Amino acid sequence: MTAWNHIYDTFDPVAFHIISFPVHWYGIMYVLALVSALYIGKYFIKRDKLDFKSKELDNYFIYVEIGVILGARLGYILFYDTETLYYLSHPWQIFNPFQNGEFVGIRGMSYHGAIFGFLISTYLYSRKHKVAFGGIMDLVAISVPLAFVFGRIGNFLNQELIGRETDVSWGILVDGVLRHPSQLYEAILEGFGVFIVVYAYRKYQRFSGELILVYAISYGIFRAIAEIYRAPDVQIGYVCCNMITQGQVMSLAMSLVGVIAWVYYERLAKTKGLKKNS
Repeated sequence: MTAWNHIYDTFDPVAFHIISFPVHWYGIMYVLALVSALYIGKYFIKRDKLDFKSKELDNYFIYVEIGVILGARLGYILFYDTETLYYLSHPWQIFNPFQNGEFVGIRGMSYHGAIFGFLISTYLYSRKHKVAFGGIMDLVAISVPLAFVFGRIGNFLNQELIGRETDVSWGILVDGVLRHPSQLYEAILEGFGVFIVVYAYRKYQRFSGELILVYAISYGIFRAIAEIYRAPDVQIGYVCCNMITQGQVMSLAMSLVGVIAWVYYERLAKTKGLKKNS
């Protein structure tokens, strides 16, 4: 066994304290993810001379961040949490960062819930500011994947979303059991992998909003693959065949919706001539 295998035995998820409040590495990675997504977006606006001003992106960023946080938290409660009825009857507890008087932060976020929050907030922003919905979505598709790498590294450092049991030499010991570092697999596939697919597809783009559909399809597939090595949520377990997780089902459903939407808008683009960034 190497130091890598025992990294969780020595690594502290808390980076430092501000007075008595712990600042976790996960929180730092989350902030880095947000900031990197913002500046990657600014880079592509400038490089490709997109019809979307940098200042507008700052305003949109506030909209979408609120939507993502609300969607991610509510999505977790509805899809994953075993105390769903409690939270629905005590909604003020949904964002309560204290448990038994101790500050623990807000735990439990769902990526798929964040998607709904993102879509709603983006739609509201585009309507209010009269900005092309498809154009914003395409910018998000190219800006988010690399930022997502920080999020998955944050999961790894926070010792959550652990992998399935394994005997590979690079496994991580979790409570004495060797497991896949599945969070890092997800960082590679859902971050770098999706970015490469979306970036490479840009030169083939035919209609506005196509890149976000490519993102949805590729993310869903890569996420489903990565979940082969990720342990199921303890409170849910496997949902089928003692091997299929809820995350895989929702991710493949996301890809399927993306394919259906892509076929529909592809045909619409041919008949009505949808333009890029419109």
